[in-house]
Amino acid sequence: MLAFTFPGQGSQRPGMGTAWADHPSWELVDEASQVAGRDIGRLLLEADADELKQTRNAQLTTFLASLVVLDAVERVGVVPGVCAGHSLGEYTALVATGALSFTDGVAIVTERGDAMNEAAEDNPGTMAAVLGLDDDDVDAACRRAEGEVWVANFNAPGQVVIAGGVDAVARAGEIAKELGAKKVMALPVSGAFHTPYMAQARDRLKKAIASATIRPPDVPVVANIDARPHTDPEEWGQLLSAQLTSPVRWRQTIQRLTDDGVDTLAEVGPGSVLTGMAKRITPSTRTVTVATPDDLDHLLEVLSGELPVQIAPGEHLYMHERLVVSPGAGLFQLDGRWQGDHDGTAVEVGTLIGRVGDHEVRSLFAGELMSFVAVDGERVTSAQPIAWLRT
Repeated sequence: MLAFTFPGQGSQRPGMGTAWADHPSWELVDEASQVAGRDIGRLLLEADADELKQTRNAQLTTFLASLVVLDAVERVGVVPGVCAGHSLGEYTALVATGALSFTDGVAIVTERGDAMNEAAEDNPGTMAAVLGLDDDDVDAACRRAEGEVWVANFNAPGQVVIAGGVDAVARAGEIAKELGAKKVMALPVSGAFHTPYMAQARDRLKKAIASATIRPPDVPVVANIDARPHTDPEEWGQLLSAQLTSPVRWRQTIQRLTDDGVDTLAEVGPGSVLTGMAKRITPSTRTVTVATPDDLDHLLEVLSGELPVQIAPGEHLYMHERLVVSPGAGLFQLDGRWQGDHDGTAVEVGTLIGRVGDHEVRSLFAGELMSFVAVDGERVTSAQPIAWLRT
């Protein structure tokens, strides 16, 4: 069974609409611009990283870019058996399955982005990714911090995002390190999303949802709130409202999809963040990213069985950061050149990081070494993070 997954805020990047500007599916952009009262085409083609990073722009452009890709996928006749979306991507999933009309989806996402942008300005907060610590320990770190900090995203094994007040997040990060976290990485955001800091945006979002018509989806959509499939329109109104201030249970969502028989996960939209997470959550499941017109042929080849899916030993974290991950399971041995402090050292594509058993760990990316996530002599599993780079 094939599942479509849709990315959320953070997957946007400058020029992400360029490859689609001459494609027939681009017509959706003009329609959405009329509904939103904004020039979304300009944002997709010309906006720089700082402009796109604004919540109101990031959400609207990621949502629309995903729907353009979806429209192109549907034109070649591919349909899923189930869908899910990460945070904002949940709205894309509901439009994809017919639960929300295109017009209602654009209107709600526009209002959601504006409301969350305003909430972040009125209640400044921050978010941080905790790497290498299990879910319960991250939650315990937040509770022990005795401040306004909560788990915001259960993304993948060993990758949990916390959010809240700046000082409280910093305290929780220090406690997480004491509990064994390999890294606590501040995220470049101004809001504490999926926490009570977003509560003031909830009334505006509820009104937008209430003004829309929600229908039973053509195929089930697995919700962020409880990682369960839902088809009842009345339930979706409640789920979308609650999602705003509740953690995204993405790891549990992907696990639920595979437990229900999904053997192929297609990330539909800009970037490949969800694909990287899926490889860590369920390494045996086929994954494919569809972000450009060239990816359409690749998707068809994967689904026809003509092209085996290769699980690359690396994944995308955020727009300018990369993880080098383990290609196999066993003891990690750091290459001798990396003994000592090498943070900031230039890494080229193909640079040898170390070995896991008989497997060489080489970087697929060029950049600066920020730190090692795995320790020399540590027993690692397949796809476990080894090194963190900034491109």
